[in-house]
Amino acid sequence: MEEKNNSRRSFIKLATLGTAALGLGTLGNGLANAALPFASDQPKPKGKSVMGLTCDPIETVRIGIIGIGMRGSEAVRRLMQIEGASIRALCDVRPELLKEANSRLREAGLPEAAEYTGPDDWMKICERDDIDLIYSCTPWTLHTPVSVYAMKQGKHAATEVPAALTIDECWQLVDTAEETQRHCMMLENCCYDFFELNTLNMARQGVFGDILHAEGAYIHDLRELKFLDEAQGGYYDYWRLKYSMKHTGNPYPTHGLGPIAQIMGINRGDRFISLTSMSSRQEGLSLYAAATYGSDSPQARQSYALGDMNTTLIQTEKGKTLMLQHNTTSPRPYNRLHLISGTKGMARKYPVQAIALEPESHHFAGSDAFNELMKTYEHPLSRQIGEKAKLVGGHGGMDFIMDYRLIYCLRNGLPLDQDVYDAAAWSSVVQLSELSVTHNSNAVEVPDFTRGAWKTAKPLGIVSISE
Repeated sequence: MEEKNNSRRSFIKLATLGTAALGLGTLGNGLANAALPFASDQPKPKGKSVMGLTCDPIETVRIGIIGIGMRGSEAVRRLMQIEGASIRALCDVRPELLKEANSRLREAGLPEAAEYTGPDDWMKICERDDIDLIYSCTPWTLHTPVSVYAMKQGKHAATEVPAALTIDECWQLVDTAEETQRHCMMLENCCYDFFELNTLNMARQGVFGDILHAEGAYIHDLRELKFLDEAQGGYYDYWRLKYSMKHTGNPYPTHGLGPIAQIMGINRGDRFISLTSMSSRQEGLSLYAAATYGSDSPQARQSYALGDMNTTLIQTEKGKTLMLQHNTTSPRPYNRLHLISGTKGMARKYPVQAIALEPESHHFAGSDAFNELMKTYEHPLSRQIGEKAKLVGGHGGMDFIMDYRLIYCLRNGLPLDQDVYDAAAWSSVVQLSELSVTHNSNAVEVPDFTRGAWKTAKPLGIVSISE
């Protein structure tokens, strides 16, 4: 027991030392002295590849949820409605949120979950013998520490986005997954949006031809939420605002990147090789703070590093390109772009869903033709559980489809739709974009987190819940 306590104390020290311990100390002002590129620093593998990993089926997936805030409370609501999922433990430093979650379980006629409220109690949940899956909805800086510790305790790990904030953290996830042969999935819900699923199906059936370019974004006006106190609906301990004070680049790339990366076969036949990134100057947070709290307020006098608009260009091994944008501080409507462009046509989601195909690609398909395409290429997941997903909700239903498919795969011993290599590659944009921005937008190499396995890996299939 003392050995486990010593191990836990050591891990807590690493997880709580702050940005320096997690590799973030090289960011911000220190970036000017960082070495480029990263790709040559590939660590030696500690285990065999987990590409296509399958594990023994789990009849009832016993779940520990860590972080019961904005995302975690909704995860409780969704998971309690999925067959074969059992919520066994809940962890948050705010006891009232645990009571509320257990009240929901009790009202549904389900057993209450064990409650943990200490700042380091997330480790105790990972150590429990009656947990199969750790589902992490914490602030960003804990995503990697929770996932790594969970896998080291023999648990599968699912974490909110981004899965990692630094290249070092990306490698921690990959190395630990390979060493323990445990699943590590980033909960990128946008991969399960109905339109994204449709276009994935169309792409896999060659409707767009060879897809040479794609665009994704996270444009979401979060100014109010960043400044609000948690009691008013803001983020716990202002964690997102604090990150904006210290970092630039694209800190939240995966909503736009994940779906288009899957469509383009990234890590499965192709891979990212380099990126270049630039950011506009910061104005949005300062202007909002001055207008809301006064020009002499601490909020207005605070300096913020995050540029209002970041644009990142990524090149792949096979000569394809992706464009990502990030903006959470401008008065703009929500937009994830989701634009894919191939040799036979294109599709886009925002501002209006539209498709243009040869031989009439000079204009978008009319409503009748568009609806027919959506019906013809409806993804199996949409067809099989789409109606229930819409009823349960969660960003229109995509959150429920994501959770349902995750539990289904674990119960049936199937590979997951998103693996640790996806989590690492998509999340690597966080630090690499900041490196590029602070190096005059010079190109930065993207590590091959698959260690060459991308060359023979099969593209993501048209997955279902009946295979």
